[in-house]
Amino acid sequence: MERIFNFNAGPATLPLAVLEEAQSELLNFKGTGMSVMENSHRSKEYQAINSETEALVKELLSVPENYRVLFLQGGGSTQFAAVPMNLVSSDSHADYILTGAWAEKAYKEASKFAKTNVAASTKEENYTRIPRTDEIKLSKDPAYVHLCSNNTIFGTQWQAFPDLGDVPLVGDMSSDIMSRRFDVSKFALIYAGTQKNLGPAGVTVVIIRKDLLDSIPTNIPTMLRYDIHSKNDSLYNTPPCFSVYMVNLVLRWLKNNGGLVAAEKRNAEKAALIYDAIDYSEGFYRGHAVKDSRSLMNITFRLPSEELESKFAVESIQHGMIGLKGHRSVGGLRASVYNAMSIEGCMALVDFMKVFQSKNG
Repeated sequence: MERIFNFNAGPATLPLAVLEEAQSELLNFKGTGMSVMENSHRSKEYQAINSETEALVKELLSVPENYRVLFLQGGGSTQFAAVPMNLVSSDSHADYILTGAWAEKAYKEASKFAKTNVAASTKEENYTRIPRTDEIKLSKDPAYVHLCSNNTIFGTQWQAFPDLGDVPLVGDMSSDIMSRRFDVSKFALIYAGTQKNLGPAGVTVVIIRKDLLDSIPTNIPTMLRYDIHSKNDSLYNTPPCFSVYMVNLVLRWLKNNGGLVAAEKRNAEKAALIYDAIDYSEGFYRGHAVKDSRSLMNITFRLPSEELESKFAVESIQHGMIGLKGHRSVGGLRASVYNAMSIEGCMALVDFMKVFQSKNG
């Protein structure tokens, strides 16, 4: 069967070269006579994968020496609870910047375990933009400030992260990590589900500053303690071995294709193709996000009617594209163009958009 262009928001498209490499090793990994899925996580072969994957994350993101990279389970949603449990004491609180559905969920989950404060929000504008720096009102001495770097549902993205001085910054980067360069040292902790830019679902990357590991409460569930996972090199319990292996292959692919410098350039070019098709459609296509907040990963747009949007989603499948229907809570259409989406896929979408407009405009 011929492969189609997968614009799903996640689990997302993976590099074909990575899938082919995994396929070639599926039955016999490195001469072990076993699949990675059958290999013990205590074996030297798997521990080599684990160590190399951490090293690749550090290399590609230029992670400073005073940080640790962990591979955990439970998705980004588990981190919504783990972050406040680990970082907020009984006499402190946390601030949250609300820019979309996932930031909201993180805030609501944290509120179950800690005192919280909304430092900024664009909810009243239907999350069409990222808050300006002067709109962020921090409370007194928060344990951390949490933000979501990219918003898959509404199609907005932080173009530059706010400078909050000495206040620890926590970032949910599930949908744009490894898509561009940024200064990791601005953050005390970063977490990201891997099913967008890094691999299949099943593992969550956590990048944490080492000094935070010294004050983790001992009265929270062991499986949620960052210090325990750090001491055990992410091998405290049986890890999602195959997912980590796939992340390893994706990171190798990314490194071999120019790293984040090249990825950032490719992603900007891909997004520009689709945004230009929206902007020059004379109002037939309307972007949801304000231009200076537009995401390079998730491009959200509307058509003149819901009937046309439904027709667009159906006909796009017939033209070899899938996943263009918008999130159920927002509607409209959405093209997710993560690292592994090719320029050819974006060009195919643009060609279809032009034909669709000519027939229905």
